[in-house]
Amino acid sequence: MTEAAPIPKLLYGTAWKEERTEGLTALALGAGFRGIDTANQRKHYFEVAVGKAVQAAVTAGRLTRGELFLQSKFTFKDGQDERLPYDPKAAVARQVEQSFASSLEHFATDYLDSFVLHGPSSRDGLKPADLEAWQTIEGLANSGKTRFIGVSNFTLGQLRELLKVAKVAPRFLQNRCYAKTGWDRAVRQLCDEHGIVYQGFSLLTANRAELQTAPFTALCQRTGRTSAELVFAFARQVGMLPLTGTSSREHMQLDLDALELTLDPADLASIENLAG
Repeated sequence: MTEAAPIPKLLYGTAWKEERTEGLTALALGAGFRGIDTANQRKHYFEVAVGKAVQAAVTAGRLTRGELFLQSKFTFKDGQDERLPYDPKAAVARQVEQSFASSLEHFATDYLDSFVLHGPSSRDGLKPADLEAWQTIEGLANSGKTRFIGVSNFTLGQLRELLKVAKVAPRFLQNRCYAKTGWDRAVRQLCDEHGIVYQGFSLLTANRAELQTAPFTALCQRTGRTSAELVFAFARQVGMLPLTGTSSREHMQLDLDALELTLDPADLASIENLAG
């Protein structure tokens, strides 16, 4: 691994795109995205297609592997369908290793920039399977096969529990982000205390009602900005690494441009407290 992309300010999320995955990933790369988020979980992602788009762009010389930040995830069997990237009868550690190796093949690379535990095995605390998966992920980081590691869909309590036992601290936490919880305020605060980058997804789709309230629509009108632009600008300013999964070339460009938008403190506070 001779080159390393910086952590991007915005990730392109590839979930729920099915047969459009390769084309939309290529469109995102062409629009200027250099951070790609996926998972080796065929139920909601099509990682092979993401990899094809990345390989095509690199082969054509439109960008280099070193310019790209590639993030994938290990997903437990209960979060998968029948199209598994590992032997379901194998130990969890082996499943993680097989899933990771499969992701490397999909991207035709010898390292990932970030490898994430897609979610804990249960909603309540961390179980032995979670710890086994995490220890294996730590091993991938220690061997240099992935630059960073992280977790996704963790509660505040689960993150606290992990931080007590982790030998390699997560660099990222990726959660669905709701305005009604102060945009996951408590989890973001714990992340900030431990130097963890909070990745927020579903920033728009999880908050449709809040983004249609009178105060927010008035803010859009006053600033002449779309709801997406304001939300992504807000996310960046409060320290998040947001994800967008838009399928529109125009919206891709607006989302990237929003990273240069600076909101004043009053507008930031208004968005922060959008749900009261």
